[in-house]
Amino acid sequence: MSIPSELKYTKDHEWVKIEGDKAIVGITHFAQGELGDIVYVDVDTVDETVEKDEVFGSVEAVKTVSDLFMPLSGQVIEFNEALEDEPEKVNSDPYGEGWMIKITISDSSEIEELLSAEDYKELIGA
Repeated sequence: MSIPSELKYTKDHEWVKIEGDKAIVGITHFAQGELGDIVYVDVDTVDETVEKDEVFGSVEAVKTVSDLFMPLSGQVIEFNEALEDEPEKVNSDPYGEGWMIKITISDSSEIEELLSAEDYKELIGA
């Protein structure tokens, strides 16, 4: 199972790629595997400021619907619109073409609260 070491992670199975004061967010390989075939990604918070741990959208799989939680407080500046036509990219390439949102980070001190790849591996027992 892929857990890229350059990314940060949450206990809710989101990954975060920090790029200065911005971040890219998606769900982990483990999460997409647990969900199964993803059929729809819903993000209606673009241009909104969302606090850490609040819901920014949802992902629908064949068997279930799961909320997506903000890993850091900030403004949602972009949704990966490719997922509207091809939500299965979350399954096939969760850390690449399957990214979900881009945000502007409003409180960079929260980055320290994210999990490292090693911590995330422990969390999921990998």
